[in-house]
Amino acid sequence: MGDMIFEKLPRRQTAILLIVCVAVLALVGKRLAAAGTADVPATQAVSLAERRAPGQDVSAPRLVVYVVGAVRRAGLVRLSEGARVADALEHAGGPTRRADLALVNLAAPVADGQQIVVPARVPVATGGAGATASAPAKVSLASATIDQLDELPGIGPITAQKIVDWRQAHGPLRSVEDLDAIPGIGPARVEQLRDLVTP
Repeated sequence: MGDMIFEKLPRRQTAILLIVCVAVLALVGKRLAAAGTADVPATQAVSLAERRAPGQDVSAPRLVVYVVGAVRRAGLVRLSEGARVADALEHAGGPTRRADLALVNLAAPVADGQQIVVPARVPVATGGAGATASAPAKVSLASATIDQLDELPGIGPITAQKIVDWRQAHGPLRSVEDLDAIPGIGPARVEQLRDLVTP
């Protein structure tokens, strides 16, 4: 039937009709190609999302450091990469009142497996040449308040309250070793406190 239509039309009109058909087909093909290209970014986004492992947390802690000395909760601390010494102290409960932060570079970056020691202030005796530093007064386990116990390294407010409660229930501690009977204080902590407390 199409051949009959072209046979009835003059050659000039037939040529014009063919040109119009070719132009329409080219326009339709161009639009289809553009629509297919527009779908590519969405497909790539889905592909990237699928490559990420389920539950992957890019901000997960990657560093483990050991904080000891004049801090409230000495022990292992987990930090993210790029953390500073100040971040480690914050995760360890912060420094105690006796901490000498002038000897600690709080801005220094931490490394995995590093030990951070926070020294305590030591009173210096004055009075001329040959004066030596006097040892700080020991904390009495028999009469120390919660605030005084809280200042000891590794003893936070919760453990300080446990010491006071144990003292009220069992009487004064007769030796430093008696601290081992208090929940939360083990042999390692007793050795750490041995030179800082007295029964």
